[in-house]
Amino acid sequence: MGVATETNEFSYLPHQAEALGVTAPSVTRLTLALADGRVISALKFGEGSPVITLLHGAGLNAHTWDTTTLHIQHPVLAIDLTGHGDSSWRTDADYSARTLAADITAALDTWTTQPQVLVGQSLGGLTAAAVAAARPDLVRELMIVDITPGIDTSAGPTVLRKFYEGPTDFASRDELVDRAMSLGFGGTRAETERGVFLNTRVRPDGRIEWKHHFAHLAAQAIAASADDTVSPAVLTPTGWEDLAAVQAPITLVRAIAGFVTAPDGEEFARRVPAARVIAMDATHNVQETAPAELADAIRELADRTTL
Repeated sequence: MGVATETNEFSYLPHQAEALGVTAPSVTRLTLALADGRVISALKFGEGSPVITLLHGAGLNAHTWDTTTLHIQHPVLAIDLTGHGDSSWRTDADYSARTLAADITAALDTWTTQPQVLVGQSLGGLTAAAVAAARPDLVRELMIVDITPGIDTSAGPTVLRKFYEGPTDFASRDELVDRAMSLGFGGTRAETERGVFLNTRVRPDGRIEWKHHFAHLAAQAIAASADDTVSPAVLTPTGWEDLAAVQAPITLVRAIAGFVTAPDGEEFARRVPAARVIAMDATHNVQETAPAELADAIRELADRTTL
């Protein structure tokens, strides 16, 4: 049948919930107009005020958390980082954590009524730390998933370079699914089709393009350079400063097959001695490769802070 063409982004959720043996929560798309004319967008899962907010990594969007959220079974807010999903791109291409954090705090001020269990994966983790440092009133627990300020993710593997070096638009989503699977991305075809559908959009001319700005920036960088840089630099020295300023309890989730190595985890523990470091058998996108285990850890934080 090929990749879905319907405009309902929630069409996959009932099938996912049924496969997991859980009840699918209500879900709505939220949009907030920012002072400079941009918008920030998010998904709100469940009834009542969210107690958990989720921030995804570079090149992803709020739907990367769908399966994890189905396991959590709590009201959840999953935000599209600026430059991703349905949130606006930045004309200056500044996607550093502190810049992104300003938009997240505006979203939390608008869409939440209590301090959050704030969970961020990869770039979202650095952003979450910046939010917690700047606005301690918004965060009761901070969980950072498979990222530390000390690791180097500026040079991607050759296969990632091939994926992003072009083109950045396609005749159909099926074409993009074929390309992704030929390079070893995704799991089953159905899973890859879902990911492609939720992370792309149809342009006015009918061509398919990535929703996130990073793919377009990476293609430009690759075209102009012979090295393997595939995304804008997002790691800055301010990350350690932000973590030192966080007042909330901190948990680092290290994916065993991810970006944060055991020595990286040890460095994190030395620099942030009050933090808890836990390892999970997962790849970098823990929310997709170990969603149930990650959901258990998030739910534990939410339950203990709402007693």
